[in-house]
Amino acid sequence: MAPPVRPSGYGAVFLNVGACGSFGRTRSTEVSGKGERAAARVVARHDGATRDGPPCPPAAGFVPHISERWLAADEDGDGMVPRGHACMRNLQPPHPGDPGGGGGPRTVVGDCVYALDGGKVREAACDGSGPRKPEFKVTKAVDARSTCPASTALYVRLGGASPVGCAVPV
Repeated sequence: MAPPVRPSGYGAVFLNVGACGSFGRTRSTEVSGKGERAAARVVARHDGATRDGPPCPPAAGFVPHISERWLAADEDGDGMVPRGHACMRNLQPPHPGDPGGGGGPRTVVGDCVYALDGGKVREAACDGSGPRKPEFKVTKAVDARSTCPASTALYVRLGGASPVGCAVPV
């Protein structure tokens, strides 16, 4: 028996690498990258849960989760089948994933952060243009806290080969 035919988006694979999307209130829609509705481009795409795949590239600004309407494979009755996630970058500035931009899926050297309760941090635009003012700037990525400069006031989890970010007050 042949497998059922799956619906597709604008391209052969919905939000595949290189595809463009428009922004909506609740979801991204795939559109032509040459059209006026195009707002962002997919720079990486991974099937499965975000926690199971590799991290998005640092330049990605946001990560929509991809699902599709495919009732024959609906696992929980909500009418949607989870498919993966796309790492997307705005076609025009601002680029929140760039260092200092105040967003993106990963904190990198050059990003600014503010502290939350419980030892957590969130990114803030280094120029102060966002809703929260930056308190610290990540100036270096190292293997261990002990190798951060003496001026370090906050340690930030970065992940990757150098998982510790050394941050100084701004």
